[in-house]
Formats: sequence, C-alpha cells, structure tokens
Amino acid sequence: MSTGVVPTESSVRSALSKVKDPELGKPITEIGMVKSVAVADDASVDVGVYLTTSSCPMRTEIVSRVEKAVADVPGVGQVRVELDVMDDEQRTALRKKLRGDKDEPVIPFAQPGSLTRVYAVASGKGGVGKSSITVNLATALAARGLSVGVLDADIYGHSVPRMLGSDAKPTQVERMIVPPVSHDVKFISIGQFTDGNTPVTWRGPMLHRALQQFLADVYWGDLDVLLLDLPPGTGDVAISIAQLIPGAEILVITTPQQAAAEVAERAGAIALQTRQKILGVVENMSWMELPDGSRMEPFGSGGGQKVADRLTRAVGAPVKLLGQIPLEPLLREGGDAGTPVVLAHPESASGSALRAVAEQLAVRKRGLAGMSLGIDTTRRSEQPGNLL
Repeated sequence: MSTGVVPTESSVRSALSKVKDPELGKPITEIGMVKSVAVADDASVDVGVYLTTSSCPMRTEIVSRVEKAVADVPGVGQVRVELDVMDDEQRTALRKKLRGDKDEPVIPFAQPGSLTRVYAVASGKGGVGKSSITVNLATALAARGLSVGVLDADIYGHSVPRMLGSDAKPTQVERMIVPPVSHDVKFISIGQFTDGNTPVTWRGPMLHRALQQFLADVYWGDLDVLLLDLPPGTGDVAISIAQLIPGAEILVITTPQQAAAEVAERAGAIALQTRQKILGVVENMSWMELPDGSRMEPFGSGGGQKVADRLTRAVGAPVKLLGQIPLEPLLREGGDAGTPVVLAHPESASGSALRAVAEQLAVRKRGLAGMSLGIDTTRRSEQPGNLL
C-alpha cells in the first residue's frame, strides 16, 4: 500500500548510515562500502555494496542489514542488493582509515591514552576452568552493552572458538586482520589459523611474535574490555603479555583445593615481578548443589579466599575474592554447545554467579588505573611472520 511518500537517494543513504559492518563495527557509509544507490520510478531501490574480500564470512548478514534498513525508509518498495568486492586501492584506503597510515602497527592497548581495560585471566595449573570463566565473563559483559574482545593466548590449549560456538575465520584486509564476532564478542585464536585439531609446537620467540601480531595487527576497534585467556603457569606467554601490555590486570582463577590454591598463588604473585595490578580472584568448582538443597564440596573449601588473603599480604594491597562459581553440568554443557551458560541459562546457579562477577567488572570505569609501574613494552624489532 502506497504511503504517498517518494523515497530519495538522500533518504536511502541516510538509512544506510545506520548500518554497521558486523566485524568492523563502523557504518558502511563511513568506510566506503556503499558502491551505489539508485531509486527507480516504481520506488524500488537498488543498492551496490562493496565487500572487503570475496570470501567475506558476513556477506549474508550485511545483505540482511542493508535490506532491512532500506525497507524501513518511507515509500520504498522492493529492495535489491548487489555485492561487489573492493579492489586493492580501496582496501588500502580502508586500512588507513581504520588503523592510520603507520608503516609499523602498534599495540593500541599499550598506548598511554588507551582506555580499554585489559584483564589477563591466569591460573597456576590446568583444568580449573579458566577458559570457561573467560568466555562467560566476556559474553556477560557484552550482554550488558560493553564492547568486548577475547584473545585466546593459550596457544597450546586453545578452546575459545568452540566455547563461543564459532568456526569462523578472521578476514584479512592487507596486513590488517579483522576478527570474527560471536555472541557480540570479537575473538582471535591460533585455532583459527591451524588445520583441524593440529597441535601447535612453538617455542618462546614464536609465541611472543604470535601474541604481538594478535595485539597489533588485529583490528579490535574501540573496546571497553579485552580479556586474555592465558595458558596455565608463569611461563613465556605470561611474561610476554606483561611486556606487551604492562597495563593488563591479572584475574586469578583457582579451585577450593589447597594444592590448586597454592599453585594459583604463584600465578598471581608474578605481578610482583612484572609490576602489574591484580584484579582479584575467582574460585571455580566451589560446590555442587544437591536436589535436597544441600551442598557438597568435592574439592574442599576456602582455597579462593586463602589465595586472595595471601596475595593481599604479598602485594601490600587488597586483593578481593570476586566470586565462587558452583560446579554445575550446565556450565560444561554451555561450553561444549558454544552457548555460554550466562546466555543459555542466566538464572542457573553457575550463570548467576558468573554474571555477578561480570557485574563487578562492568561497573569499573574505563580509565588509566592499573597502568604499568615501570616495565617497558617490547618494541617490534622485526616484521612478524604472517599468520594467514
């Protein structure tokens, strides 16, 4: 039914200015993705859209967003979207617009003016649920409206893509890597650059260069929070992160078991050597809630609080136990299914506990708190190998 309103190219372009690229997070009109707009006499509209690459994984989503935005313009009839691909010159212009015209990429989170809070999620040993907590905190923060990224720095034991339910590959625009998005979280992992379940057999220098590239060459955009899922222990990756992003704050994950707590304390105490701030402690697998309402503590109790107390004495500043996460099948099932429990079952025992921890992180204002107390970032002395 006609509304009597005649659509114009100007009104269509105005509607397109509200369409954001799903990966870049910028209006498509702003980053040169709108090729053409034509309004026919019968009020049908043809829109030409440039994709960054011919293999763009978000092409269907982009078409859907464009069609919806244009269809909402008063008086518009049929909407047709034609896709094209940027040439090398256009991709160069896009990269310069997003990253600037620097010969050597820099790590934005290490710059003095960065307002992104970087949380390095660490544990002394494996098997304590560090990756599960990282992914659930990330998606819970994103659900609150924050712009969130996850860097899977556990090079040997990468699991973030599966837990986020996505096998999407990053998009490369010249030397700039655009990370995929799942559950409104941008993420990057070495698992996106390997074939199948192929193991990664790298030594320290290669690990450092890979992390450097993930931080400098990946276009993260304007993040409120970046979560780093570190490997267990206090080895090469933890040291590299301290050098590359000295302002990163350490979030220590432990279980109630005393032996695990002692190992977790070491992971937190690395902050004394790297001069980083400890964000707090999260105790995982704290108890099981039984059908009769009682609790069973299969791994003992008190480990998380003891880690917090000991780190408080070690660093001379309060280290808080941010939360205790119950042992619940739904948490494991959410990770296997690729839909974190905070989204699939937000009111469950584990979902509620994780959302409570995320809430404490969400209310922390963006700022320069937690910046380095003296350690210098590592300068890029050579061009790292291309991961793609």
